[in-house]
Amino acid sequence: MNLTAENRTIGMENFAAAIASPLVRREFLLQGIRQGIRSGAGQGAHYFGYEASIERPVRVGVLGTGDEGSVLIGAVNPEFIEIVAIADIRPYNIHRAFHGDWYSEAAWSARPGLMAKYGWKSEDEARRHVRVYAHYEELLESERDIEGVIIALPLHLHAVATIAALKRGLHVFTEKLMGHSVGECKEMAQAAKLARRHLAVGHQRHYNILYDHAVDLIRRGLLGELHYIRAQWHRGNLPGNDSWQQPMPQSVKPDDVLAGTLERELQAWERRLKSLKSDPKASPSEIELWEKRVAQKRAQLADAQIAESVKNWGYEDAIIAGIYRRPAIEELIRWRLWDRTSGGLMAELGSHQLDAAGLFVAAAHGGKKQLPLSVAAIANRPIFPPDRDVESHVHCIFEFPAPGYNPKHPVDCHRKIVVAYSSINGNGWGGYGETVFGTEGTLILERELEALLFRTHEVSSKVRVSGTQERPKLELWPEGDPTSATIGQHALLGVTRGYTEELEHWAWCIRRNPEASDPDIQPRCRPEVGLADAVIALTANMAARQATRIEFDPRWFDPESSATPEGRAPDLARYG
Repeated sequence: MNLTAENRTIGMENFAAAIASPLVRREFLLQGIRQGIRSGAGQGAHYFGYEASIERPVRVGVLGTGDEGSVLIGAVNPEFIEIVAIADIRPYNIHRAFHGDWYSEAAWSARPGLMAKYGWKSEDEARRHVRVYAHYEELLESERDIEGVIIALPLHLHAVATIAALKRGLHVFTEKLMGHSVGECKEMAQAAKLARRHLAVGHQRHYNILYDHAVDLIRRGLLGELHYIRAQWHRGNLPGNDSWQQPMPQSVKPDDVLAGTLERELQAWERRLKSLKSDPKASPSEIELWEKRVAQKRAQLADAQIAESVKNWGYEDAIIAGIYRRPAIEELIRWRLWDRTSGGLMAELGSHQLDAAGLFVAAAHGGKKQLPLSVAAIANRPIFPPDRDVESHVHCIFEFPAPGYNPKHPVDCHRKIVVAYSSINGNGWGGYGETVFGTEGTLILERELEALLFRTHEVSSKVRVSGTQERPKLELWPEGDPTSATIGQHALLGVTRGYTEELEHWAWCIRRNPEASDPDIQPRCRPEVGLADAVIALTANMAARQATRIEFDPRWFDPESSATPEGRAPDLARYG
């Protein structure tokens, strides 16, 4: 990773050339991609085969509008999904759901809010279309005309909220990880089958066109024999500067390491706004921007209003390691730091990349899904104090079967594909991505947006994408396959991460197969797929915390089997 700008450009161009296939519907695909970029719709309808529109949007409630919930709101295509209700305990999250996240240009691009998404001029106008609830149970009890829910709650609530929605006859899209335990994931899968409703899990790489191209490249043998995959997600988080340890209102925990941060920022922003308003040269747009930022910061401080009431919704005070005092509202705001509410690095980050590794391994087998054989792992927390109980460093080695693997053969028992994964804090060198090693080439995917292809030790055939987005041009230096023009132009036009596509396809499946009975009309990340990703991530957590090696039991991946790595059998009856 961390390659030069020149290497990045060359790599992306050669990837674009190498993965081109005569089977791609070139003109139709390019036209669709351009239309999607101009309209804000996804690219999936022109690539994954579902229709570009449905007769009426699916009426949906959103359970949880925090960081990821607001990303999903921002990814919604209004022609496919009509959001009619939202639920969140935090005033801050409700504010962002409507107004978007104005803390930075990148934040607003990812989380533009309901008003921008649906064209409403004010929050009052938006609330005439979208009803607001404090808790997801209230929404499920009150909303009788919705058809589905999008769930972006903390991980420990995925199963209970999903099953409650399915029991009411609703379709469900839930963020990853599917559940907090493998037993919960199996309960969710079984509930979806009984309810005859679609349950989709938010592993968006299944809808990332760049990854789908990579899968096709591997399937067609351009890397030779696949034998090693290396993946990582490294972040520079440090004590007192941790994206998972968000600041809280000072009144809820005066001795917190970040106490007073929000209050000081609000004072500084209010001074900035006052200065702009008194400056005759200040632009109205800049004044409006700072008004929105000040309003958002005040909403974040309003979380102090729920400091005690969150206990009514199951969040708990605790003393960690006999040292660290954690009030219930901290468990809510910083839920990723606690094993009771989170699955740590493997659930939040590693599950995405092991999902991608599984796609690559399947491609090496001609598209047939392969179950992992074993995982060995370690985990620790070398740089953080006991202000959390999830690890800050996880290192894993997985074994998958390679083509020709035979556990009973003295030679073929060694035919395995190794996947090495690390997720650390304290140093962000290399960022995040996956590197796929074959006997004839190496493929690097970075940040879900860039791809680089190398032929063994040298860059592959020389192809360059140039021009503009409106008039892309493919230059061949001196030779190349003309069919590469389609993917080369797609690379220049831009790659989406798959959020819009996964939501569009879920809505399309609901319209075309409302009882989830047609096996050919299913979300790409349906229950058995989401279950497999959860088994891999959660078993890796077990191996890491025991610093040991665990062999995977194929029964863990079967939604109908009672076997689980944690040893607790699924039991739908416990949900009432």
